[in-house]
Formats: sequence, structure tokens, C-alpha cells
Amino acid sequence: MYAITLVDIAVAFIPVLVTLVIIFFWSDSIKQASIGMLRMLIQLLLIGYALNYIFNANSQWIILAVLSFMLIAASWIALGALPVKRSTLLSYSLIAIAGGGIFNLVLITQGVLHADPWYQPAIMIPLAGMIFSNAMNSVSLAGERLYSELGHHNDFARARNTALQAAMIPLINSLLAVGLVSLPGMMTGQILAGTSPLIAARYQIIVMCMVFSSGGISAALFLWLIHSRSVQQIEKRGAESSG
Repeated sequence: MYAITLVDIAVAFIPVLVTLVIIFFWSDSIKQASIGMLRMLIQLLLIGYALNYIFNANSQWIILAVLSFMLIAASWIALGALPVKRSTLLSYSLIAIAGGGIFNLVLITQGVLHADPWYQPAIMIPLAGMIFSNAMNSVSLAGERLYSELGHHNDFARARNTALQAAMIPLINSLLAVGLVSLPGMMTGQILAGTSPLIAARYQIIVMCMVFSSGGISAALFLWLIHSRSVQQIEKRGAESSG
């Protein structure tokens, strides 16, 4: 594995600075991009120390606490693009991401990778991060498109179908592009660490399966749970958001 120094990280930021300069001259504001890069840097440095502690502690209770925090955070963030108060749909988002995410997490860690102990941090946390974040994005896309379609006075069934299709577009594109356009992060990381490309490809197949299914199941669950509310109330809110 290649040892990355702080100097190496500084070199990686050269094209970032170029991009920020372009945004500065061509966009109205560079604030959002700058804050995003700064947060990324701080968050990843901090999570490195946090994960080092978690891995060394090797406690099932700490792992459960971390997974719970990740799940709640993903559920909250997923509702950011929706034209309603997050608190009104938080329980639906939580159930949807948990339903699609935990199902895949348990199946992959126990049925495929046979993690021993079951809470093995080096397996559980990275996979949970991929699964929950992917489910979060799918729920967010599905919810945003649902309210947009309802705002155009489409009936709920048509709006739901369109919303699910929109949520699945990034997932299907990733399936079509993998190996042709891109080598995904997990496969690339394993190859850089010295793993055989054949073994890395098998791991990536597992990842692509769990990403696709967790996103699809979570989006479908979220749309189904919303439908369990008053359809008339949702259509009214959608119309108000478009007006």
C-alpha cells in the first residue's frame, strides 16, 4: 500500500484550487464549494481518528451506537431537498433507509462475508456507510421527484412511478458504467492495496448488488410509507410548492 504524506495531500489539492478559481469567475458564489471542500477535509481527518479508536475498542455496543447515529443522520439529510419540514417525514425516512439498508447489511456481512464476530468494525462500518449513504440518496431523489410531480397535478400512482424511476437512474447508470467508464472506489482501493484484480472484482460485484438493492428497496419503502398518509394532503402541499 502506498504511504500518503501530507505533502501528497497538498499536491492533490492543486486541481481543486484550479476548479475553485474557475467557479469563482464563472459562478455567482464560491462559498458553497469552498465550505464543501473544507468540511470534507475536516470531516475525513476527524473520522480517521474516530475510526481508529472504534476499531481498537472492538465493542459491539460502540458499533451499534455508530450504526444508529449513521442511520439517523442519513434519514435526516435525505429530507433536505423536500418542500416539507423534515420532522414530518423523519420517521418514514428512518424506516425506509433502515428497511433497505439493514436488510442488505445483515445479508452481506453475515451471509456473504461471514464476519466473525458479527460486529467486526473493519467490515461493518465501511459497508454500512456505503449502504446507508446510497439509500439516503435514493430516498432524497424519490421524495423530491414525488413532490415535484404532485405539484404538476399528476395523480399519486403516476407520480410515485416517476419518482422511483428517477431514484433508480444513478443506480442503473453505475451498473452500466462499472468496468467500462469507472473502477469504483472499493475495487480501486483494494487494487492499490495489492489485492488481485480478480478478487477485487468479486468484492465489487457484491458492493454493486447491495448498492442497487438498498437504494431501490429504500426508495420504494419511502414512497409506500408516504402513500399511507393522506394523498390529498400531499397533493395540496405539492401544488403549493410549485405555486
